[in-house]
Amino acid sequence: MTSLAKWAVPLLLVGTATVQAAPDAEVESVQMPVWVERATQRSPLEVGNTLRNGDRIETGPGSRALLRLTDGSIVKLGENARFELAGMQRSGSENGVFKATLWVLEGAFRFTTEAVYEFAGRREIDARFRTVTAAIRGTDLWGKSASDRDIVCLIQGHTVLTRSGEFLVEMQQPQTVYQAPGSGAAPRVTRVDPAQLAKWVAETEIVVGSGAARKGGKWRVYLQRAETGDELADLSSRLAAAGYSGRIARLSEEGKAVYWVYIGGLPDRREATALADRLRAQFQLNTVSIATQ
Repeated sequence: MTSLAKWAVPLLLVGTATVQAAPDAEVESVQMPVWVERATQRSPLEVGNTLRNGDRIETGPGSRALLRLTDGSIVKLGENARFELAGMQRSGSENGVFKATLWVLEGAFRFTTEAVYEFAGRREIDARFRTVTAAIRGTDLWGKSASDRDIVCLIQGHTVLTRSGEFLVEMQQPQTVYQAPGSGAAPRVTRVDPAQLAKWVAETEIVVGSGAARKGGKWRVYLQRAETGDELADLSSRLAAAGYSGRIARLSEEGKAVYWVYIGGLPDRREATALADRLRAQFQLNTVSIATQ
């Protein structure tokens, strides 16, 4: 790979980032391919995107997404997941209530809070799976909507489960699990095997060395060069359809303007190289390079 660091980089941004003064949710990391659906528009999910009520996230095979809500809590999504944000609102006072409904339509999900993000208010957040709803009030919780059952695993904290609006059970013991079949009676809450818990947690973690983009990442993968930006439209469209957010940069090479399609936000050389290798093979590209901003 060659380095592009010597080139000036005034940008023509052709991404999907949106601007919102006080975002209810923001994208912090993406292990592509991942898409966001807003109304009738489907676009690649990109680090830095702000999200709002009604947005639906879909991850592809081997993909992950990490979102941060306005209260500082984190939502992690595993591969082949479908997830929707709804009912997000926060009262005006500093000690107010943050409310949200997190629809886990398919796939694995984790909700957790971090001590480093202080939140003086209260949370009223519901995680809704196919048949079960978990009330979250400051909990570390993993769950999954599978084809044959809903799984709710309490890692820390407590949660109250309901089904079809009726009370089911209150979970207060850490590392316990409730598994509800699609129909019929569900078994009682049981302890979860540590090895099984580790496997479940891994389903929603960003994989190191997978080519994941992260907030603040300075590395870029440059994919194709052209004399004009219009010549890159086809590749940009194919990237977007495949769940990769490509942008177009106008660069200077030996005093002459050239254009590149690139994907940014990679945190280090390792991640940039992994993504470059994958996209070179997937899109049959010959001129892939990596560089820092």
